[in-house]
Amino acid sequence: ECIRTLQRGRRIDFNSKIKQTTMSSIQEIQQEIIEEFEMFDDWMQRYEYMIELGKSLPLIDEKYKTDEYIIKGCQSKVWVHADFNEGNIEFTADSDAIITKGIIAILIRSFSNQPPQAILDADTSFIDKIGLKEHLSPTRANGLVSMIKQIKLYAVAYQAKAES
Repeated sequence: ECIRTLQRGRRIDFNSKIKQTTMSSIQEIQQEIIEEFEMFDDWMQRYEYMIELGKSLPLIDEKYKTDEYIIKGCQSKVWVHADFNEGNIEFTADSDAIITKGIIAILIRSFSNQPPQAILDADTSFIDKIGLKEHLSPTRANGLVSMIKQIKLYAVAYQAKAES
Protein backbone atom coordinates (compact mmCIF):
# COMPACT_ATOMS: atom_id res chain seq x y z
CA GLU A 1 0.00 0.00 0.00
CA CYS A 2 1.46 3.32 -1.04
CA ILE A 3 0.36 5.80 1.60
CA ARG A 4 2.90 8.21 2.94
CA THR A 5 2.82 11.10 5.37
CA LEU A 6 4.54 14.14 3.98
CA GLN A 7 6.51 16.68 5.97
CA ARG A 8 3.64 19.01 6.69
CA GLY A 9 1.45 16.19 7.96
CA ARG A 10 -0.52 15.70 4.74
CA ARG A 11 -1.10 12.10 3.74
CA ILE A 12 -1.09 11.05 0.12
CA ASP A 13 -2.58 7.80 -1.12
CA PHE A 14 -0.53 7.22 -4.25
CA ASN A 15 -2.81 4.50 -5.61
CA SER A 16 -5.84 6.79 -5.62
CA LYS A 17 -3.94 9.64 -7.31
CA ILE A 18 -3.85 7.86 -10.65
CA LYS A 19 -7.43 6.59 -10.39
CA GLN A 20 -9.05 9.89 -9.34
CA THR A 21 -8.10 11.69 -12.53
CA THR A 22 -11.36 10.75 -14.25
CA MET A 23 -13.15 13.53 -12.38
CA SER A 24 -10.59 16.30 -12.87
CA SER A 25 -9.38 18.38 -15.77
CA ILE A 26 -5.75 18.19 -16.86
CA GLN A 27 -5.16 21.68 -15.44
CA GLU A 28 -6.61 20.67 -12.04
CA ILE A 29 -4.46 17.54 -11.91
CA GLN A 30 -1.34 19.48 -12.89
CA GLN A 31 -2.04 22.12 -10.23
CA GLU A 32 -2.40 19.36 -7.64
CA ILE A 33 0.96 17.90 -8.73
CA ILE A 34 2.59 21.35 -8.40
CA GLU A 35 1.16 21.73 -4.88
CA GLU A 36 2.39 18.27 -3.89
CA PHE A 37 5.92 19.02 -5.10
CA GLU A 38 5.89 22.33 -3.21
CA MET A 39 5.46 20.41 0.06
CA PHE A 40 9.01 19.09 -0.15
CA ASP A 41 12.03 21.06 1.02
CA ASP A 42 14.65 19.50 -1.24
CA TRP A 43 15.08 17.44 -4.38
CA MET A 44 15.98 14.23 -2.61
CA GLN A 45 12.48 14.25 -1.10
CA ARG A 46 10.98 15.02 -4.51
CA TYR A 47 12.88 12.11 -6.07
CA GLU A 48 11.58 9.82 -3.31
CA TYR A 49 8.07 11.06 -4.06
CA MET A 50 8.51 10.37 -7.78
CA ILE A 51 9.68 6.84 -6.95
CA GLU A 52 6.53 6.33 -4.84
CA LEU A 53 4.38 7.65 -7.70
CA GLY A 54 6.12 5.20 -10.03
CA LYS A 55 5.09 2.34 -7.74
CA SER A 56 1.43 3.36 -8.14
CA LEU A 57 1.60 3.45 -11.95
CA PRO A 58 -1.08 1.39 -13.70
CA LEU A 59 1.25 -1.16 -15.24
CA ILE A 60 1.21 -1.93 -18.90
CA ASP A 61 0.18 -5.44 -19.88
CA GLU A 62 3.24 -7.58 -20.61
CA LYS A 63 2.07 -8.06 -24.23
CA TYR A 64 2.70 -4.33 -24.81
CA LYS A 65 6.27 -4.44 -23.52
CA THR A 66 7.59 -4.69 -27.06
CA ASP A 67 9.55 -2.42 -29.39
CA GLU A 68 6.29 -1.22 -30.91
CA TYR A 69 5.32 0.49 -27.63
CA ILE A 70 8.75 1.62 -26.48
CA ILE A 71 9.41 5.35 -26.44
CA LYS A 72 12.30 6.26 -28.68
CA GLY A 73 14.71 8.83 -27.29
CA CYS A 74 14.69 7.63 -23.69
CA GLN A 75 17.86 6.55 -21.94
CA SER A 76 15.86 3.90 -20.06
CA LYS A 77 13.25 1.60 -21.49
CA VAL A 78 9.77 3.15 -21.28
CA TRP A 79 6.69 1.51 -22.71
CA VAL A 80 3.39 3.36 -23.14
CA HIS A 81 0.11 1.92 -24.33
CA ALA A 82 -3.19 3.73 -24.85
CA ASP A 83 -6.78 2.54 -25.10
CA PHE A 84 -9.73 4.66 -26.20
CA ASN A 85 -12.79 4.17 -23.99
CA GLU A 86 -15.96 6.26 -23.99
CA GLY A 87 -14.24 9.25 -25.56
CA ASN A 88 -11.22 9.24 -23.24
CA ILE A 89 -7.72 7.89 -23.61
CA GLU A 90 -6.50 5.56 -20.86
CA PHE A 91 -2.75 5.16 -20.63
CA THR A 92 -0.70 2.41 -19.04
CA ALA A 93 3.08 2.41 -18.87
CA ASP A 94 6.20 0.95 -17.33
CA SER A 95 9.91 1.59 -17.21
CA ASP A 96 12.98 -0.36 -16.21
CA ALA A 97 14.33 2.61 -14.20
CA ILE A 98 12.75 3.88 -10.98
CA ILE A 99 13.13 7.64 -11.62
CA THR A 100 11.90 7.28 -15.19
CA LYS A 101 8.96 5.25 -13.92
CA GLY A 102 8.12 8.16 -11.60
CA ILE A 103 8.35 10.63 -14.48
CA ILE A 104 5.99 8.63 -16.70
CA ALA A 105 3.66 8.18 -13.70
CA ILE A 106 3.37 11.97 -13.39
CA LEU A 107 2.54 12.24 -17.10
CA ILE A 108 0.06 9.34 -16.99
CA ARG A 109 -1.64 10.92 -14.00
CA SER A 110 -1.96 14.21 -15.90
CA PHE A 111 -3.22 12.84 -19.20
CA SER A 112 -4.95 9.51 -18.62
CA ASN A 113 -8.76 9.36 -18.73
CA GLN A 114 -8.92 12.56 -20.74
CA PRO A 115 -10.39 13.28 -24.19
CA PRO A 116 -7.87 13.51 -27.05
CA GLN A 117 -8.52 17.21 -27.70
CA ALA A 118 -7.88 18.09 -24.05
CA ILE A 119 -4.54 16.27 -24.24
CA LEU A 120 -3.64 18.07 -27.47
CA ASP A 121 -4.57 21.45 -26.00
CA ALA A 122 -2.82 20.81 -22.68
CA ASP A 123 0.03 22.96 -21.54
CA THR A 124 2.98 21.08 -20.04
CA SER A 125 4.52 24.03 -18.21
CA PHE A 126 3.68 22.32 -14.89
CA ILE A 127 6.86 20.29 -15.48
CA ASP A 128 8.89 23.50 -15.29
CA LYS A 129 6.89 24.70 -12.29
CA ILE A 130 7.78 21.59 -10.28
CA GLY A 131 11.42 22.03 -11.34
CA LEU A 132 11.63 18.62 -12.95
CA LYS A 133 13.43 19.54 -16.17
CA GLU A 134 16.21 21.42 -14.42
CA HIS A 135 16.92 18.46 -12.13
CA LEU A 136 17.18 15.85 -14.88
CA SER A 137 20.27 14.89 -16.82
CA PRO A 138 20.16 16.04 -20.46
CA THR A 139 19.37 12.50 -21.65
CA ARG A 140 16.52 12.12 -19.13
CA ALA A 141 15.20 15.58 -20.10
CA ASN A 142 15.19 14.46 -23.75
CA GLY A 143 13.37 11.31 -22.66
CA LEU A 144 10.75 13.42 -20.89
CA VAL A 145 10.15 15.36 -24.11
CA SER A 146 9.84 12.05 -25.98
CA MET A 147 7.30 10.77 -23.47
CA ILE A 148 5.15 13.89 -23.85
CA LYS A 149 5.46 13.67 -27.63
CA GLN A 150 4.28 10.03 -27.62
CA ILE A 151 1.30 10.84 -25.40
CA LYS A 152 0.33 13.69 -27.76
CA LEU A 153 0.75 11.36 -30.78
CA TYR A 154 -1.70 8.92 -29.24
CA ALA A 155 -4.10 11.85 -28.79
CA VAL A 156 -3.70 12.85 -32.46
CA ALA A 157 -4.41 9.28 -33.57
CA TYR A 158 -7.48 8.85 -31.36
CA GLN A 159 -8.79 12.33 -32.24
CA ALA A 160 -8.57 11.44 -35.94
CA LYS A 161 -10.26 8.11 -35.27
CA ALA A 162 -13.07 9.80 -33.33
CA GLU A 163 -13.66 12.29 -36.15
CA SER A 164 -13.83 9.64 -38.88
